[in-house]
Amino acid sequence: MAAFLYEDPNPTSEYIDRQQGYSQDEYREKLRLSSTLYIGNLSQYTKEEQIHELFSYCGKVKKIIMGLDRYKKTPCGFCFVEYFTHEDAAIAVDCLSGSNLENQTIRVDWDIGFKEGRQFGRGRGGGQKRDSVKNEYERERSPDRNEEEVGSKRKRN
Repeated sequence: MAAFLYEDPNPTSEYIDRQQGYSQDEYREKLRLSSTLYIGNLSQYTKEEQIHELFSYCGKVKKIIMGLDRYKKTPCGFCFVEYFTHEDAAIAVDCLSGSNLENQTIRVDWDIGFKEGRQFGRGRGGGQKRDSVKNEYERERSPDRNEEEVGSKRKRN
């Protein structure tokens, strides 16, 4: 009965990477067995050593793959952390999602496992996809734009 009363304050996202080609059930099964995590909302200045230090508190880290801008080959705000065991990865999801690293609140989500090419951002500019959307939104909210410009854009959409 107590299980129904408990609500996880940091639920993991239900993101499914459709580019991997798995059905929803296959994808969920891979997540259930995985020891790999996706870490998002990192500062572009965060170093691999800082990530290793933080995630080592939860267990022995096998590998870290830094996300890179597809064109510039510079860090773009995400990485993959692979543990030796699923249990250690579960501790990291529970303890570190929503924690602060380099003045950024990081996201820690399950990942089905790293494949070559996934280290590159999928956004239009080569970085994270969510940054492309965020940058467009920020441009629309810019204080330098006048109300007529913003209003005419809204009418077209």
